[in-house]
Order: sequence, then C-alpha cells, then structure tokens
Amino acid sequence: MYETILFPTDGSEGSDRAERVALDIGQQFGSEVHAMHVIDTRHYSEPALSAMELVTDEAEDAAMALLKEVVNEGDERDVDVSMHCCHGVPHDEILEYAEEIDADLIVMGYRGQTHSQKMGSVVDRVLRETDRQVLAV
Repeated sequence: MYETILFPTDGSEGSDRAERVALDIGQQFGSEVHAMHVIDTRHYSEPALSAMELVTDEAEDAAMALLKEVVNEGDERDVDVSMHCCHGVPHDEILEYAEEIDADLIVMGYRGQTHSQKMGSVVDRVLRETDRQVLAV
C-alpha cells in the first residue's frame, strides 16, 4: 500500500512521535522511509565564508546526527531508511522532495519546534498544498 514514505523531522517531540509512526508503517508494509531535515534558510543564510558559515555547518552537523538516529532506529526495526538534508523553506522543500521521490505518504509531527498549542505552520502548508496523503501525528 505504501512503498515510499517521507518523514520530515525537525527534532521536536512531535517529530519523535511521527518517527515512530513512520517506522511502524514502514515495517508493516515493507516501505522505504525517506527521513529529511530542512535547514530553514529564513533562519540561516547560505554559507558564504563568514561566521554564518560556521553556524550553518553546525546546523548541518546536527541535522545529519538527527537523521542518522532515524536510520539506526530503522535498522533495528528492519526498515530501509534513507537520509536527505537540504537548505530552503521547509514546506517548499518537503513538497518538492515528496514529488521527487513520488511519496505515497508524508508522516509529520502535528506540532514542530515553534508551535506548542496549535498545528505547526509547516504541516499546515504541506496539508494545504499537496495532493499526497499526509498523516499528522
């Protein structure tokens, strides 16, 4: 039913819940899970041989560590997980990557790092702008 699942993560509690669900579904259906993290260029400028380059490098290192944790959890559960880290506006990059990999399902945390009481703006934009199935947990 689901061959390709996209799991965007920002490292929040909501993303942790979504990770468990994405891996559960991946395990149940033998799906490949694509874990992705977007370094939001609205918060970090693109590297340009400056102090900002160091901050961006740190953000990339943290993103890769986060994605490697998902891969390791997938390995423990016998789920194929690939990693994708990119720069851009999160909802735009998620939608573009979902199209690129032809995702059958996008599994996202209902609330991300910047929202505590309502649905996060990234998941809201993805829900409104895609025709793919989205599971917000």
